[in-house]
Amino acid sequence: MSKIENTEAIEFAFNKKNYTFMGLGVVLIILGLVLLAGGGSEDPAIFSEEIFNFRRMNIAPVIMLAGFVLEIYAIMYRPKVTE
Repeated sequence: MSKIENTEAIEFAFNKKNYTFMGLGVVLIILGLVLLAGGGSEDPAIFSEEIFNFRRMNIAPVIMLAGFVLEIYAIMYRPKVTE
């Protein structure tokens, strides 16, 4: 029985740069979720205006959106092919 040698290199769909961008995107999304947390009232019968502050209404969604955009970029990124 003869062995067939496979000389072709295995190429993965993503490289190290893709995974780095994906990790950074996940970190941004988690940071946005952490910034959204809190602001509730101890007593459910009392309404708290704290849930509508600048951090929760503006900063956190922008950070999360940046994370999602970075995730899309990480998936679509393809390094230049050098021959």
